[in-house]
Amino acid sequence: MSYSRTIQIEFNHCDPAGIVFYPRYFEMTNSVVENFFADEVGRSFAQMHSEGMKNGVPTVHIEADFVAPSRLGDKVLFTLVVRKLGGSSVTVEISGQAAGELRLRVHLTLVWIDNMKAARWPEAMRARLAAHLEEAA
Repeated sequence: MSYSRTIQIEFNHCDPAGIVFYPRYFEMTNSVVENFFADEVGRSFAQMHSEGMKNGVPTVHIEADFVAPSRLGDKVLFTLVVRKLGGSSVTVEISGQAAGELRLRVHLTLVWIDNMKAARWPEAMRARLAAHLEEAA
């Protein structure tokens, strides 16, 4: 089961040529991950961070393909799919499309930490992540 969120490209996302400056895509994908955890996994980043940074899901690996440019005003539909779920890690694929065209594809690996060390997923979170698990095509 996938999770989707639309982000409109704003002036602050763009370089002087009016296309997305690629590091801004990492901010957008982080926003998709943050909202996915709040909406689907049951624990928001605010909750994790209000616990004195005791818990969290830092990114430990990121790989991106920038397929086509996005421009000011475009509405990019970001879709997140869980591709692999480990004992303490999760790998997600996020694709961004606008006007029926693939703009980017990102693979992220996140790790659940407890007291700043990798730890097993809490069972409730693991079950919710597993519900989004899909095999790669």
